[in-house]
Amino acid sequence: MSDTGHLARPPSPVRPSSYLRPQRSPSSSPPPPSAPLSSIDREQAEGLNAIREFLKIRTSYDVLPVSFRLIVLDTGLLVKKSLLILVQNGIVSAPLWNSKTSAFAGLLTSTDYINVIQYYWQNPDKLSQIDGFRLDSLREIEQAIGATQIETVSVNPMVPLFDACRRMLRSRARRIPLIDIDDETQQEMVVSVLTQFRILKFIAFNVRETRQLRKPLRELGIVTEGDVATAEMDTPVITVIHMLVQKDISSVPIVDSNGILLNIYESVDILTLIKGGSYHDLSLSVGEALMRRPEDFAGVHTCSMNDSLEAIFDTIRRSRVHRLMVVEPDGKLTGVLTLSDILQYILFSGE
Repeated sequence: MSDTGHLARPPSPVRPSSYLRPQRSPSSSPPPPSAPLSSIDREQAEGLNAIREFLKIRTSYDVLPVSFRLIVLDTGLLVKKSLLILVQNGIVSAPLWNSKTSAFAGLLTSTDYINVIQYYWQNPDKLSQIDGFRLDSLREIEQAIGATQIETVSVNPMVPLFDACRRMLRSRARRIPLIDIDDETQQEMVVSVLTQFRILKFIAFNVRETRQLRKPLRELGIVTEGDVATAEMDTPVITVIHMLVQKDISSVPIVDSNGILLNIYESVDILTLIKGGSYHDLSLSVGEALMRRPEDFAGVHTCSMNDSLEAIFDTIRRSRVHRLMVVEPDGKLTGVLTLSDILQYILFSGE
């Protein structure tokens, strides 16, 4: 039964947005309009957005090549034998597996061997014990020398690549293992190791908008300048190792007395030097140590502050790049650009 009484006039409609809009005093003036973007800035922003959207719809599985080799080492293996395995197979890292718990146990990298060297350097009377160290002793060595313990980081292969990159950068890891769960046993399973280079190369080959990243490096603010640790050819290797540890870096540029770039000494070069189990060669000069470098060394890649990420991605398409030394036209070193710097800029610049 309907109500036949008089209906009150409905109130005049009020837009909900009026409640949310801040009230401006009569004397206040509108904010000045932002300066319009230049064409190169607009292209740069469009290129970065295209890369980010690409990373959000791709997974870590997509990055893996059709065929690849994976070496997983048991934590009960001797450190000396693990080093020999890495060198013989031409790899610089390997996932660790705890057979007692049937679980992923971290990632073995050159940093672990540097920690062993630091331990020997601080405790020369215990050199005879080094050959007996096993991989499950590495965390004890870290504690003994006061080294920062590296977080055991991994991601599921089906996680969006964008999230995997964020996890990698947050943990300051240069590579991250992909860990899946076996459907039948419900146990962890190591699938592969994802590296920054592999990610950037995947972008270089699949995102054409990288050609829009034409702004010069000098305008991006991503190059490490000024406080760059360097060494010379006659610098002892052990001194360079101390630089790697103190600066928390993976390579040291080698320059002459005028600052001209000659070469670089990487943390992975140390593996070759101690592969026979001898730690006495650490007193060699950098120049002598570089003579033992494997022939498949990727070389030293350089760029200038006038180069763009477009040119760098072109280099990544063609070559195995781990970092770029930034030099002046005369070859003088001015800075270092790492793959972490590039990935950080791609993911977070402007956000």
